[in-house]
Amino acid sequence: MTARTPARTPADRRQAAMALPPLPDADAAVIDAFLDATWAESGLARPTLDSYRRDLGGFARWRDGRGGGLAGADRAALFDYLAWRMREGYSPRSNARLLSALRAFFGWRLRRGDRDDDPTALLEPPRLPRSLPKALAESQVDALLAAPDVDTPLGLRDRAMLELMYACGLRVSELAGLPATALNLRQGVLRVTGKGGKERLVPLGEEARHWIECYLAQSRPQLAGKRVLAPLFLGTGGEAPSRQQVWQLVKRYAAAAGIDPARISPHGLRHSFATHLLNHGADLRALQMLLGHSSLSTTQIYTLVAREQLKQLHARHHPRG
Repeated sequence: MTARTPARTPADRRQAAMALPPLPDADAAVIDAFLDATWAESGLARPTLDSYRRDLGGFARWRDGRGGGLAGADRAALFDYLAWRMREGYSPRSNARLLSALRAFFGWRLRRGDRDDDPTALLEPPRLPRSLPKALAESQVDALLAAPDVDTPLGLRDRAMLELMYACGLRVSELAGLPATALNLRQGVLRVTGKGGKERLVPLGEEARHWIECYLAQSRPQLAGKRVLAPLFLGTGGEAPSRQQVWQLVKRYAAAAGIDPARISPHGLRHSFATHLLNHGADLRALQMLLGHSSLSTTQIYTLVAREQLKQLHARHHPRG
């Protein structure tokens, strides 16, 4: 029995991507046409379209090395590719994402009449391990939010950013691209554009509102200078922080607050927002609206997190726990 290749890390995938051969012209053209049509029909977010491009491009290159093309692939070719990926150590989650891209692509080809069959029809997605979202304790969130040095312009900006992420349960992509016009301090709400371009209104809360007002009055004018700039949060050059920069600052402040940086990410603040609301009696439907979930089943995962925390609390403190 041959040993299974260890799972590929993000660094492995980046290195492999740098050595990729160019896509055949025919495959590049059909992928571009599919992405344009998908964006027009469904309004998918840019990161989703980029993910589709990477996954379809990977399959197209693999097929090209074996004398085939993307558009004409049959079920046997898909089976062979998925089997090859498993041997190469790709994770079940990565393969499930690939299968989603392939289903969307061949479904589009079928609707256009370019094919009379769907080679993904009988392919089962890999079984994914069920993992619960990792939420911080409320005391840990307090320590994280207090970590920035608010006596500096960037520190005050970072405090306002962290407060807003936690108060509104924002995705990192929603925060990084947030325009100043999305904020209504008079009404105390934030207009958020989420996945698929869907908009939702989220209350700010008194604490986040206070720190944003301080940032707007003291820090943002120093960062903007005399320029009129659209983003709400600015860097020293007047640009909006990237998603990667937000990741880095959350990790940095987590370490300063005594929290293991491996246990926290910007999305961890969103998980904490949802879990803490449920712990304090929030309604699941209301939470769904605040998070911008299209399906209630996506929101229900947080009830499991809250239940697990109650079990741990019982085990720690009950005399027969």
